[in-house]
Amino acid sequence: MATMLRKSLLFSLMFALALAPPSHGANTPSLTPTSNTIQYHGGPLLTTPKTINIYLIWYGAFSRKDRASITDFFGSLSLSNGVVPYQGPTVSTWWKTLQTYTDKAGNSVSGTVKLVKQIGDIYSLGKNIKRAQIAKYVENKIETKVLPLDSNGIYLVLTARDVTVERFCMGSCGFHNNVVVSPKSRVVYAHVGDPLVQCPGLCAWPFSLPAYGPPGPALVAPNGVGADGMIMNIATVLAGAVTNPFNTGYFQGDPLAPLEAVTACPGVFGEGAYPGYPGNLMVDKISKASYNAYGANGRKFLLPAIWDLKSLKCKAIF
Repeated sequence: MATMLRKSLLFSLMFALALAPPSHGANTPSLTPTSNTIQYHGGPLLTTPKTINIYLIWYGAFSRKDRASITDFFGSLSLSNGVVPYQGPTVSTWWKTLQTYTDKAGNSVSGTVKLVKQIGDIYSLGKNIKRAQIAKYVENKIETKVLPLDSNGIYLVLTARDVTVERFCMGSCGFHNNVVVSPKSRVVYAHVGDPLVQCPGLCAWPFSLPAYGPPGPALVAPNGVGADGMIMNIATVLAGAVTNPFNTGYFQGDPLAPLEAVTACPGVFGEGAYPGYPGNLMVDKISKASYNAYGANGRKFLLPAIWDLKSLKCKAIF
């Protein structure tokens, strides 16, 4: 029993570190937060009335199936993007929780998110990339007008399973940051990698088990382990990026290693979650896949809990 408890606690810590993508690139969150809740630090958010535009860069080779799953996730974030109404939680109602986050003028995080442009890249930077290269890469795409300059956008770089990125799978499943692209403009960018080969037990849990985690079978992924691992981490990074885009928004603990809207709730996907158990989830009767939100084109997704500013706890029911 003691051994199982130690393994469970170790897994919980590993999961918290991996799903805490700090704004300025540190790979571990503060383990001694200054408060028991997320605090607002007075800076700008990505707020209404503007739409949050997503500029997606597919770096490396992705299967058509994985690309479709991920683009359907983006298509599910706003009801106006064609999400079919369901009698149950949806990706758009999950995003709606983030609208409780407001800036000092009372403007809430935008409720509209659109995938406005996608580009591909077959390993122009090679297959071993530093984080600083990602910033320069995004800056170059804007300077050369491959992508537009959009101060309310998020430039998201997704790397394929055969690409190694600094700190990815070593205490991080993704991160967001910002870069100055002109004397008066800076933009938000982010990275998430495909964990299927490199670290499925760390960055695709609970659809794959960690080497030193608690015993028990992995859950069945509705869209594939790699794709669903990426989607969970994309959701985590997006939530942090819109509520703490410049490291002056909402976070808890050390500003260089903050716990943000989702990373303050590591490993929580449903009610009753505890270390090593994601919580009570819905299960597809045919595929046996576990999920907690419906999306576009009949998709089912598993999305992480968000720290709810109203109830001051992790919200896992959307």
